[in-house]
Amino acid sequence: MGELDGRVAIVTGGAAGIGAGIVRVLAREGAQVVIADVDAERAAALTAEPATHGRAEAVATDVTDRASCEQVVAHALARHGRVDVLVNNAGVCPRGSFRTLAEADWDRVMDVNLKGLYLMTQAAVEPMIERGAGAIVTIASVDGKEAAPLGAAYGATKAGAIALTQANAKELAPRGVRVNAVCPGVVRTALWEPLLDQLAAERGVSREQAFADCVAAIPLGRPQEPEDVGEAVAFLASERARNVTGVALNVAGGQELR
Repeated sequence: MGELDGRVAIVTGGAAGIGAGIVRVLAREGAQVVIADVDAERAAALTAEPATHGRAEAVATDVTDRASCEQVVAHALARHGRVDVLVNNAGVCPRGSFRTLAEADWDRVMDVNLKGLYLMTQAAVEPMIERGAGAIVTIASVDGKEAAPLGAAYGATKAGAIALTQANAKELAPRGVRVNAVCPGVVRTALWEPLLDQLAAERGVSREQAFADCVAAIPLGRPQEPEDVGEAVAFLASERARNVTGVALNVAGGQELR
């Protein structure tokens, strides 16, 4: 018996990286997980993994498109009759100097990281309100609390995600819907690779040394794994967190303490 038995969860951007770690943990805890991702082929491959325990399914979803967001929620309702958990994980992370950041890159990160959060939450929250219960967990970042060089646009969206979490937590609490955020620190996913290229070039070191230098700044001395983020999400989605709303929980090994 898992602590999320009988729950239905939608995880955006769940096909890879942190999202895949979240999917694996939620499925292990008994949730039926709908992976909402633009990469339908990769999402489908994740559903076939033994680690998802036969409890995951894939629905091609573009979080920047309202109709697509509404479609994945409608799928979950038609197939399972409810939506208990929404995990807003989809995100992009352009890296580089703010002075040379292309307008198209700015628009893209705003569309996926903030507009996608807005559209998916609007689509999923109404069924939760009708049932008088639900949990929304947004994957923000420690960069939303203290932005890093070469990541101004990303940091701005993650600060916005934390603000939306707080506002919606207060608005939706009387309706029985809890809203929280998780703020990962160093998690080596595909989003990290372009940054490592830049850091290695700037410092004249290898990419592995550049990553080791990032890890050295973590008090616990190790990076986070995608499943570490998944464990935090599972807790916030569970009844153990029934009196927790409006928090931005760091999963960063002590690197960020606010």
